[in-house]
Amino acid sequence: MAVTVKNNISWVGKVDWELRKFHGEELSTHRGSSYNSYLVREEKTALIETVWAPFAKEYVEELQQEIDLYRIDYIIANHGEIDHSGALPELMRLIPETPIYCTANGVKSLKGQYHQEWNFQVVKNGDRLNLGKKELIFIEAPMLHWPDSMFCYLTGDNVLFSTDAFGQHLATEKLFNDCVDQGELLQECMKYYANILTPFSSFVERKIKEFASLNLPLAMICTSHGVVWRDNPLQIVEKYLEWSAGYRENQITILYDSMWDATRKMAEAIAHGIAEEDGSVLVKIFNIARGDKNDIITEVFKSKAILVGSPTANKGVLSAVAGILEEIRGLGFKNKKAAAFGAYGWSGESVKMISQRLAEGGFTIVNEGLKLLWNPDEEGVAACRAFGRDFSHASRQ
Repeated sequence: MAVTVKNNISWVGKVDWELRKFHGEELSTHRGSSYNSYLVREEKTALIETVWAPFAKEYVEELQQEIDLYRIDYIIANHGEIDHSGALPELMRLIPETPIYCTANGVKSLKGQYHQEWNFQVVKNGDRLNLGKKELIFIEAPMLHWPDSMFCYLTGDNVLFSTDAFGQHLATEKLFNDCVDQGELLQECMKYYANILTPFSSFVERKIKEFASLNLPLAMICTSHGVVWRDNPLQIVEKYLEWSAGYRENQITILYDSMWDATRKMAEAIAHGIAEEDGSVLVKIFNIARGDKNDIITEVFKSKAILVGSPTANKGVLSAVAGILEEIRGLGFKNKKAAAFGAYGWSGESVKMISQRLAEGGFTIVNEGLKLLWNPDEEGVAACRAFGRDFSHASRQ
């Protein structure tokens, strides 16, 4: 079902209420998502993006009810990832000569995935496509979050089609940002940024400043996932600028896994020590093996400092800890401090290994960490509390 976005712009995408995992099994989507596709009907008609492949047939059938496919003059592929382009094979089977406008890297992506020689039209930064009285201006946005990514801007209506930037995984029948729960919306926006866009923060800041330099009025941002920003669309742009600049709140997050509760006891005692030193700091504790890794990473994103704990197992760390450390390393957080802790029975390598991985991820390591032999007794618990106090003090420096 088409939804009017503004004037001759219609949303013709798909809301996916059932989605719970994205990027394979890598990203949790507790509130579903949407695949936003837009139809712009002026003197010429442009279709901007399609939907994920499992919904291709349904999408094309509904699109045919909205418009004669042969009246689509241009297809705009802002991004080649299959949640954006997955319906192209089904669509192009019916209108094979329709030109597809994308970046040079977009051609590589689409050819690599679909192995088709479609009518590709390569566009560069600043190129324009005439729709009659209005134009689409193409704005390359490499690494937001793929090399092929681009935005396009519709003159006259002053609408930015922003592909993955400024989006979130949120299924809703209410298309616009002012019609949904604002707490949920911000939560999903931050989770999306923390887990997907954090490694590209320098590109985010640069692209926003570049767009601002164009002095184009902005009435609306049409994303590829989640809501359309029509009420004060600059609010999400301002959040991106804030998040891209080494974001941190007054929060310390403790992550751990434990075999027989010794490391859990350490985590809880360390948390008490942190609170004793600084009653204003928010402390959160997560068992990595039992929590949602993407929700945990969002908490890491919010934190000024983190502690990671694991017992030593087979001269290493537990698998859940190893996994989250690899996630954290790849995301490349900035402006955060860290330390390691853990219980051991024999060799005790885990603390040193955790510290090394955190350092590789860009964290400032504030001390050598804390390791305790076997299950902490009263003296061990006291050492953990002291460790927490010292860490809390160091995190304020």
